[in-house]
Formats: sequence, C-alpha cells, structure tokens
Amino acid sequence: MAVLWLIPFLPFLSATLMLLSAGRMPRYLSAWLGVGSIGLAAVCVALVARAYLADHQVQELTLWTWMSVDNFTPRIAFRVDGLTVVMMSVITGVGFLIHLYSVEFMWEDESICRYFAYMNLFVAAMLLLVMADNLLLLYLGWEGVGACSYLLVGFWYRDPDNGRAARKAFIVTRVGDTAMALGLFLLFTELGTLDIQPLMAAANDRWQIGDTLPILATALLLGGALGKSAQLPLHTWLPDAMAGPTPVSALIHAATMVTAGVYLIARLYELFLLAPPTLAVIAWIGLLTLLLAAFTALAQKDIKRILAYSTISQIGYMFLALGVGAFASSIFHLVTHAFFKALLFLAAGAVIHCLHHEHNIFRMGGLRTRLPVVFLSFLIGSAALAALPFSSGFFSKEGILLSAWTQPGIGPWLWAGGLLGALLTSIYSFRLVFIVFFGEAQTEPDRQPGWQMAIPLMVLCVLSLVGGWFVLPLSGVLPDPGHDPVSHWVEYISIGTPLLGLTVAYLLYLGRQVSIASLMASPAGAAVQSFWYGGARIDKLYDLLLVRPFTGLTHWWRNEPVDLLYNALVWMTRWGHGRLVVLQTGELRWYATSMVFGLLLLLAIVLRDSA
Repeated sequence: MAVLWLIPFLPFLSATLMLLSAGRMPRYLSAWLGVGSIGLAAVCVALVARAYLADHQVQELTLWTWMSVDNFTPRIAFRVDGLTVVMMSVITGVGFLIHLYSVEFMWEDESICRYFAYMNLFVAAMLLLVMADNLLLLYLGWEGVGACSYLLVGFWYRDPDNGRAARKAFIVTRVGDTAMALGLFLLFTELGTLDIQPLMAAANDRWQIGDTLPILATALLLGGALGKSAQLPLHTWLPDAMAGPTPVSALIHAATMVTAGVYLIARLYELFLLAPPTLAVIAWIGLLTLLLAAFTALAQKDIKRILAYSTISQIGYMFLALGVGAFASSIFHLVTHAFFKALLFLAAGAVIHCLHHEHNIFRMGGLRTRLPVVFLSFLIGSAALAALPFSSGFFSKEGILLSAWTQPGIGPWLWAGGLLGALLTSIYSFRLVFIVFFGEAQTEPDRQPGWQMAIPLMVLCVLSLVGGWFVLPLSGVLPDPGHDPVSHWVEYISIGTPLLGLTVAYLLYLGRQVSIASLMASPAGAAVQSFWYGGARIDKLYDLLLVRPFTGLTHWWRNEPVDLLYNALVWMTRWGHGRLVVLQTGELRWYATSMVFGLLLLLAIVLRDSA
C-alpha cells in the first residue's frame, strides 16, 4: 500500500504545476502532464486493487493528523475496501480515457493548460472523496468536486450563458451541501466522531431502527446526495451543465460528481438501515426522478441535453436500488453506467466536433456511413443504456427491477414504474440513434475523429458490452440481500420491455410506419411537448417561488431604512464642507485676520473661565 497516497497526489500535483504556469506551459506538455498523471494514478489503483483482491484485507493509511481540538482529531487518512477499489477503478480508468480523448477535442483551444489543470483537480477531489476514512475528509473532497464543477461548467467564461450555468450548478448543489453539513454536525454531536467505521458502530449501539435521530441525520445527508447526484428536487443544474466542453460532461456525468451521492449512501448504509422512512423516500425519489427525466429526454432536441436527462434518469435507478436495500446492485449499475454513459457522451462529442459544433439532432442525419466509428459507439452505448439483453446495462438494471419487485407492499408499484422508465429509455435512446445516424444528411462532417478519440471509444465499447459480466468485490462490504425467486413472467416482461421500446422507436423514427405528427401538431400535443421540453417547468416554478422574490427583496433592501441615518450623516458632512470651503480664499491677509480673531476669541474664553 506504499503507492496508496500517490493515487490522489499525482493528479493534484499535475494540476498545481499547470496552474502555477499561469497558462504559459506548452500545449503538448499540458496534454502529456494531464493525461499522464491520470494514467499513473490508474496504474497505482491497479496495484492496490490486485493487492486487495489477493486477500480481501482492508488497508488503512494515515498520513497525518489534520487538527486536534479537544476530543476531535480528524486525520488525513485513507481506507481501502472493495467499494473503494471499485470507485477508484472507475474514476481513474474512465477518467484516463476521457483525458486521452480530450487531447484531440481540446487541442485547438487556447486554454488547454487551464482545462487539464481543472480536470486533474476534479479527479483528485473525487479520489479524495471515495478514499477518505472519515466524513470530514470526505466532505473536503465533496466540496472540491463542487468547486471544480463550477470551474469546468463555466470553462468558456466569455459566454455569459456559461457563467450563469456554472453559478446555477454551484448554488443548487450548495443547498444540498448545507443540509449535509448540518447532518455531519448532528452526527458528531450525538456520536462524538466522524470516523466512518467507529461512527457506524456507535450508531448501531446507541440507536434503534426507526429512532428519530437516525431518521433526521440520514434525511440531512440525503439532501447532500440529492444535490450532487441531481435528483428531485435538486436536479435542475445538470442539464444546464452541458455548457462546459463535452469531455467535462462525460467526466461529471459518468465517473465522478453525479455518482458521489450514490457512493455516500452506500458507504453509510448501516446508518441508513436504521432509518427505514428515509430509505422509502430514497426509493420514491429515485422512481419519480427517473420517470420525469425520461419523459423530458424524449422531448429534447439538443444531443447533449438528451444524454444529460438520461443521466438523471439512470441515477434515479441507482437511488431506487438504494431505497429498496439493494446497495450492491446500485453500485453495479453505477459501474456499468460509467462505461456506457462515458461512451455516449464522448461519441456525442465526436459528432459535435466533426459537424461544426452542431448540437441539434434534427440538423444531423445520415452519419452512419460518414462517421462509422462514432455510429458503432453510439449503437453499443444506446443498447446498454436501453438495457437490451446481454449488454452491460441489462444485467445491472435487471437486478434493480427484480429487487424492487420483491419489496413488501410497494414492490410491484416500484417495479412497474421502473419498467415504464425502461420503456421510455429505450425509445429516446434509439430515437437519438435513428435521427442522428439514419435518414438524409443535413450537415456534412468536415473531419474524422483521430486516434485519441477513437481509442477511448473502442475501449468503452468493449466495456459497455462485457461490463455486465464483471464480479465486483463487494461481498462483505455491502449487504446484498438478493431477492426471492420471482415468477418467470416478471422476468420475461423485464427483458421484453426494452425490446418493445426499440420497436416503438423504429416504427416512429426509422420505418415511420406510425406517425404522430398530427398528434404533436394538435393544441394538446403541442402543450404536452412544450411541458416536457421545458423539463416539466420546474425551473420556471423555482424562478417564480424563489428567484424572483429573492431578487425583488434585494432590490427593495438596496434602499434599506438603516441607510437613511448614514445618508443623513453624509449629507450633513457635505453641507458643512460646502459652508467651510468658502473660507479658503487663498488670500494671506484673510488667513492672518482669521487667526487673530480666533486667538482673541480663545483668550476671551480662557479669561472668562479664569475670572
């Protein structure tokens, strides 16, 4: 474990060097340093993973004591178990492929050094988050990815819209982060520690299942998870985060930031098991989020926004799994989602890169023969996203749906909702494929992706196909209660639903045997489409309920009453100055006369007092 500390240190060191260069580092050196540091971190992760898989022994490394205040002595320390190995492998493995892809995508950008500095700092913060052995250090990484997301979403800051998107991502996630901070305060106050393993043991000793305190603490932690993982009601920042470069979207949406909330709940599963009401809320939030995002994705035209809402929907499946106690199934879907969602975002970036930065899918078409590597990537990624049989997404999503079915009472409802989401996912996934890659070409590509783009795409294609066969080292780390045997018809419906969605998408968007043009042109159809195109108008609701009242209050308070006193003092001072300034005539005789009269007045006052 001697290399353990190098895993977050290498990307952090490279980010520091690039930032200190103030953008003057040569382009090729920035690229090599940015990609190479993540590659070396991935090699270190592979060594750590091999050591863990050899004996499944938990490893701990303490670097130093962070602070010592009374009995509070948090450490800069790392803890490696099966969950840590999985998360580190995803972050550095997929992160390396995204960095390699970025070399070609960002090569012509004048700020490529700043880009790789932000990306490496982002990866370092995420690694710190998943490796931390205490919640304070985890929170440091948590805030680190939030700050880096602001920098990356607003990377092209000269466009005001990008700045607004960055501020929105930062502010919305702050809401959840504040709730999480309050949860940490509560846990430390009640349990006396923030070290994860002692905290779990203390919680099990002092609290009973269903007690008020664990419910309150987990509810506050859930607030942080909802913000980082873009779940209802704090999901609105993620679609606007598409303002950043496409590889940034791949990194945020696939391997790092949006998975942080899922990791937090899985890491603290023992605490959440003490709060069944919180778990039920997590399940329902996941279900509602995945359905809302799936309907919204179906109405979008921007290729990246479709994938953004798809990310929100797939994270919803992970929350659904967490809520029903299938923690290992949730992490399994996190891994497969990292493969196929990174693949889809990078393929979308290649389309944008080769089509003059075009984003509208209805201005594409016919790219099947013009960009064959990208088409194959999109086809495999969409198959995995739709959970077609034997793709990686099929195995992970199937486990979630079957776990939901076996829940007492509400199980069939959760299962049915998840199936509806799977149907919609398959439809919007292949809607995207059929419109972009089939039909007549609307825009001709001006280039082909080079090897820096093609290699990551091909590797992710393989992972998206075979990732479902991976056996994650989560035994003994996360509980996986499994599920009772279910009827064959439940399994057949779960398998057949994505195929039904593929068929519907074919009939609507490729074969066109079915047309809904007249329905969409009707007033009711146009209203429904507008509703979902606007993300169920949740942004407008927040604007009406929160943003406008706040800005109105600040405008009114700009002339707050307390200012009247200070303004009066200012006015009196300026008035006195105006009266006194006339005495400054510039004439020496006037000054001498004034001094004599002043001296006589002073003497008169002194003589009068002495008399």
